[in-house]
Amino acid sequence: MMRKVHHLEIKARRLSRESFSGEYHASFKGQGLDFEDFREYQHGDEIRFIDWNVTARMNTPFIRTFREERELTVLLAVDISGSFDFGSQHFSKREVAAEIAAVLAFSAKHNGDKVGLLLFAEEPVLYLPPAKGSRHTLRMIREVLATHPAKKSTNIAGACDFINRTIKRKALVFMLSDFVDNDFHKKLGTLSQKHETIAIRIFDPVEEELPDVGKVNLTDPETGQETMVNTSNANVRIAYKKLNKRRLEGLQKALAKYKIDHVDAATDADYLPLLHQLFKTRSSKHA
Repeated sequence: MMRKVHHLEIKARRLSRESFSGEYHASFKGQGLDFEDFREYQHGDEIRFIDWNVTARMNTPFIRTFREERELTVLLAVDISGSFDFGSQHFSKREVAAEIAAVLAFSAKHNGDKVGLLLFAEEPVLYLPPAKGSRHTLRMIREVLATHPAKKSTNIAGACDFINRTIKRKALVFMLSDFVDNDFHKKLGTLSQKHETIAIRIFDPVEEELPDVGKVNLTDPETGQETMVNTSNANVRIAYKKLNKRRLEGLQKALAKYKIDHVDAATDADYLPLLHQLFKTRSSKHA
């Protein structure tokens, strides 16, 4: 495990420094303005910034001046339910999530932002409050890879509620999940109204379309229920594909409704172009 974490640290540090440092800075702005000082009113200044207490003491108008608040509070909300341990290729969804989370965490660290972690399954499993420092960042990476929930089903709505209850100040929330769950769209929308939310859907190609490999025993990783499925039956494959398509269309509709930026990352593909495109799109919004 420590070898995995060390390898991930080296890769994530390099990517965040060489590929994403500037893009991250341009994509995610601070949450407002911090008070800096008072100065005497000058023609053309905003009247609404006049401080009437200081003005009364000095017998001449003074205004409050501000500086842009650059520091962000970032939260990585990572799904560690049973389905996230699946991977038909070289990597599981959890391993891909850990790598993306590491890149985002180091990018935020280089930008001077505080980063926190929420691991969730049927219930919130682990919460590390936003903080700075390399030791904190490395612990987050280790926990994403090593923490296993007692209850393996998925509850995205519960994770959204936990974030809204726990983080009072507006934050930037990256939610990494396969989003295989029910009745969470409204709660995700409520989260996006309070915090800037970005959805990163991580999926395996086998989940999108069943391969023709004959009769197989499929086990639900969250409930343990086993089912014999004849994947050679074309009707079974078509029904599965239609069901998955409907679920994804519902998710896409909800993300569009609540104006949540998102990317879809496959376990068998390079996620870097997707993150670059996400940052590029967001940078153009702030331009």
